[in-house]
Amino acid sequence: MAVLNWRDTLEELVAEPTISSDDPTLDRGNRRAAEMLAARLDHAGFDCDIRPIGERDDKVNLIARLGPPGHGSESGLVFAGHIDTVPYDDTGWDSDPFTLSERDNRLYGLGTTDMKGFVALAAGVAAEYAGHTLEAPLSLVLTADEECGMDGARALADTGIAAGRYCVIGEPTSLVPIRQHKGIFMETIETVGASGHSSNPAYGANAIEAMHTAIGAIRALRDELAERAPAKEFPVPHATLNLGTVRGGDAANRIPARCRLDIDLRFLPGDSINDLREALRSRVRAALAPSDCSVRFSALFAGTPALETPPDSPIVTACEELTGHEATAVDFGTEGAFYHAIGMDTVILGPGDIALAHQPNEYLALSRIAPMQSILRELVHRFCRPA
Repeated sequence: MAVLNWRDTLEELVAEPTISSDDPTLDRGNRRAAEMLAARLDHAGFDCDIRPIGERDDKVNLIARLGPPGHGSESGLVFAGHIDTVPYDDTGWDSDPFTLSERDNRLYGLGTTDMKGFVALAAGVAAEYAGHTLEAPLSLVLTADEECGMDGARALADTGIAAGRYCVIGEPTSLVPIRQHKGIFMETIETVGASGHSSNPAYGANAIEAMHTAIGAIRALRDELAERAPAKEFPVPHATLNLGTVRGGDAANRIPARCRLDIDLRFLPGDSINDLREALRSRVRAALAPSDCSVRFSALFAGTPALETPPDSPIVTACEELTGHEATAVDFGTEGAFYHAIGMDTVILGPGDIALAHQPNEYLALSRIAPMQSILRELVHRFCRPA
């Protein structure tokens, strides 16, 4: 079987723009990168499956597998990640973001820490076992559009994949295992009134004033969520609700007919997106019942569930032992909840640093390479038992 050189793989992945963005002028597909990686994995002995997501043929998931067929839901190991990146600010980079460059014992390039670096390392380690007989399957599952809606992971959850029982997602965690993270959804609230001349309030219905009332109800819900029993393992030990943007009106002397508010709500494991979204909407409706304005709601982001993998799960205890760190919790979200929904115990563990993600001059420290490889190899031996 052919050797898969992780650094050559990373260089190729970084060179291929795979930007995910709500702005269609910036958004790019990931098919070319997935096909290039699949060619390397196929040459190394993997069975590869490229699956388009949604209506765009250039957005794909890649599933590559070694080992015995079947038994994915009962055993086996998955190394998972995404191969898209966020957009970049070219004025902040000291080198070409699409050229892997080494300086100061660091590898620079867009996506090196979040998370093409892990993808390349996982592919390289997994390929080492292509010539071995595995008792349980070893798979790579790589998704599209994590940075902009997590559509790739949603597609996997909708169709189901029998790739493995245990999953490691290589998001940047500085080699510290994560077994819990918060969920998130985003909502747009729009108050609708009637425009009129500002000289007489009776000429219209002020949507900004109605939004002021709505914000009071939203803040009250936020305070109630924050006052619940604290989840002390999280850096912020309660749900958070951010009033992110507000836009309304068009002139100081005109009664505004519309006002829009966008909010972000991050919640703890055990809470439901649907229940929280309905609680938000019902509170606002009740507050605006006496108003002359109506209210409309729409999901700005459908949401990602929270993740909670049991502390005694074999993948959690293995990652704790191999890293020397107790598995912890974070306030940001990942694709982990979608893998959990398929039936995989999931840990978030990668070599990158979250503080460098989405920043100019993103890099992966060379000092993290060997430790990550060692952890991945030991996980393969524990969960796939190569002969």
